[in-house]
Amino acid sequence: MPAAVRGKLFVMMFLQYFVWGAWYVTVGTYLGETLGFQGQQIGLAVGTTAVAAMISPFFVGMVADRYFATERILAVLHLAGAFVLMAASTLEAFGPFYVVLLVYTLLYMPTLALTNSLSFHQMRNPEKEFPAVRVLGTIGWIVAGLTIGFLGLESTAVPLRIGAASSVVLGLFCLTLPHTAPKRVAERVTARDVLGLDALALFKDRSFAIFVVGSFLVSIPLQFYYAFANLFLNELGMVNAAGKMTLGQMSEIGFMLVMPWFFVRLGVKRMLLLGMIAWAVRYGLFAYGDNGSAVWMLYLGILLHGICYDFFFVTGQIYVDRKAPEHLRGAAQGLIAFVTLGVGMFIGSYASGVIVDRFSLADGAHAWGSIWLIPAFGAAGVLALFAMFFTHDDGSTPRRGPLRNRPA
Repeated sequence: MPAAVRGKLFVMMFLQYFVWGAWYVTVGTYLGETLGFQGQQIGLAVGTTAVAAMISPFFVGMVADRYFATERILAVLHLAGAFVLMAASTLEAFGPFYVVLLVYTLLYMPTLALTNSLSFHQMRNPEKEFPAVRVLGTIGWIVAGLTIGFLGLESTAVPLRIGAASSVVLGLFCLTLPHTAPKRVAERVTARDVLGLDALALFKDRSFAIFVVGSFLVSIPLQFYYAFANLFLNELGMVNAAGKMTLGQMSEIGFMLVMPWFFVRLGVKRMLLLGMIAWAVRYGLFAYGDNGSAVWMLYLGILLHGICYDFFFVTGQIYVDRKAPEHLRGAAQGLIAFVTLGVGMFIGSYASGVIVDRFSLADGAHAWGSIWLIPAFGAAGVLALFAMFFTHDDGSTPRRGPLRNRPA
């Protein structure tokens, strides 16, 4: 991959996750402490990303694969999203806020799969090259969190506005990305295409089917962290919680850079299992930690994010790219986004909100110890099932030729 192309992918990935990290981590604190939303309302608002992930990747993936250059679709989505996210920052009632935020996430969530597929398209060996590109996304998330935390903006609407402004920058930059033309000739789109049923053919592979089901199940308890960790830390009195949460992304960088070493020595199944173990342990640490003598448990739970994210989500993305045939790769990445970022996290968002309300205290605080034990046991249960039923022979997966000639 030419150095100039690599540099553009670095900037793209940095901005992609800066936009998301600017508002997503602290929105629960803003909605709960400033706007007075209930836990279920916070869960639903955070879950708009999940609703969007269920609706948009298949449709946009099919359009990208057949008609338009990927970089142009990215530009349009980010520029339109900037105006919608700015509008959301001005709303204070739950109904209008939810609807506008949902519109924004419908524009943003397809760009996650599209930036991945555009990156894979340029690479000869994604197992070695993709982690180095993806790590810039983590750095973007860190910079966003440090900025919000340092400025003390966690309980304000300003993070939403920062996300909108950076989305304008990203949208314009996408027009400079390497041209990624659709590989399949435009043809009449059938119901099978629109529903993404081509990708469902991959379920004939037993290991792939179990991987998808396991990913769906483990995504349900995962959403407890994304929806409520910042609110939890702020309720405990942790200063600059958003900035300290970026320690998790800093650990993610280290694990991302050594992922090729782990791929060779552990393989896909063991890496996925370690990621699930880390999620269960993290929630256990949150359940018993506090902002006093046991604060080390909170920091350790945050630092586990490197294993939690890289070993589960990034390994899963690479696994899908290796398993899917060339003409199904965009649809297959959309399928994983649908299952994990979509259905699983939507259920997790709703369930986490209900549980947080169930353990609300009279003074407005929450019984966080009881709350965190629920996703801890959930993640442990999925881990046991996945360990028993998922099988994968890393040596049997064919390695393909140069990815730069693959569809977006």
